Amino acid sequence: MKSKIKAMLHPIRMRIIQALLGGKEMTAGEMAEKLQDIPQASLYRHINALLKEEVITVVSENRVRGTLEKVFALSATLESTTTKEVEEASREDHFNYFFSFVMGLMGEYEAYLQKDNINLREDGVSFRQCSVYLSDEEFMALMTDIGKKLMAAMNNEPGENRRLCTIANIVIPSKIDKNKEK
Repeated sequence: MKSKIKAMLHPIRMRIIQALLGGKEMTAGEMAEKLQDIPQASLYRHINALLKEEVITVVSENRVRGTLEKVFALSATLESTTTKEVEEASREDHFNYFFSFVMGLMGEYEAYLQKDNINLREDGVSFRQCSVYLSDEEFMALMTDIGKKLMAAMNNEPGENRRLCTIANIVIPSKIDKNKEK
């Protein structure tokens, strides 16, 4: 599996990347404030893993009470590098990416189920699958609309009336080749 993509597939690392989307720059302390449910030691470990794979980069350093505080941002070459890795990945690599992604989701769901008091209905827990017929244009419009709503929600800061929710999006095209249907 390609190392940059593999590094990004961890659920905590995905959340760090999401916190930096849109050109944001943050210190580890600011990330800890935004990602309050992640223990500080884990956060630092995952920041270092993303730095090692050049998914994120240090854009500046601030001297604070005698120590250097690093400011992080997504790597400027991240999109082009990962796009190239995805294009060059084998079918086995793609299966492994998907497997890692699904295993991360399963780990989060298992952690939820281990809580003392769960109420699936009140907590809004759901997973569903639906099959839809869409033209390429309808599909792109739907994905754009979903993407805009998710990006807006991802910009929400933690707050008294807000709780963390994981929303996963998986699109699997039909096994029927649309060119052979005719």
